[in-house]
Amino acid sequence: MKDTPIPIPITPWRYSILKPKPSPPERLFLVEPPHGCNYFPDRRASTLFVDPRYPKDRRLQTFLVENGFRRSGEHLYRPHCRNCRACVPVRIPVAEFQPRRSQRRVWRKNRDLTSRILSPKFRDEHFQLYYRYLDARHPEGGMANPTPAQYLDFLTADWVEAMFVEFRLGDRLLGVGVLDCLDNGLSAVYTFFDPDYPERSLGVYAILWSIHEARRVNLDWLYLGYWIETLPRMCYKNEYRPQERFWEGKWEKASF
Repeated sequence: MKDTPIPIPITPWRYSILKPKPSPPERLFLVEPPHGCNYFPDRRASTLFVDPRYPKDRRLQTFLVENGFRRSGEHLYRPHCRNCRACVPVRIPVAEFQPRRSQRRVWRKNRDLTSRILSPKFRDEHFQLYYRYLDARHPEGGMANPTPAQYLDFLTADWVEAMFVEFRLGDRLLGVGVLDCLDNGLSAVYTFFDPDYPERSLGVYAILWSIHEARRVNLDWLYLGYWIETLPRMCYKNEYRPQERFWEGKWEKASF
């Protein structure tokens, strides 16, 4: 089945942002046909994609992320399920963030790590860590046994302004965080880390580092992707407070 193009109603000021030159397409979005849901086996899912032919840049990505979209590879997308609204975008106002006691412990525990920001390109050392991470943490998922091409297709895009952040213990690579740079914040795309160091809580540390970095460069938000209330593996996102959730077309402070 082919993706179905749909029109998007946009106000004049939004259209001035999105309008490409010299010949704008009539439609910006494509709807993926219903398919099995990755989170709920008994449900059908559908996704709204930005037309791959549409020119993309940081300004457009910022606007769309502010409206609940995410990036995967070259694609900007948002869940578009007919009878389900379980996937809720979340973001952290970095200036207001207050680490919890357990998060402060993680930060102190990893004081011996060094971080380095790199350009988004293939590095074999990163790929080998990514492969080990998926094999240990997600062996049954559709991402298992990736190829280098699949790795790049998932994490990078020709148009995006992204960075790969290394975390090292001496010379040993312990983790990599992939972040997109937006006009008003950072968007966490993916983090992978050495599964042999569970005591370091490297996933938590990567989020804390990203909050600190966004604050350091005077950005407003860290976007953490989608949160699903009933899914245990998403519960960790509740630990970063205060936070806002995108619901019914607007961002609202989350209550706990």
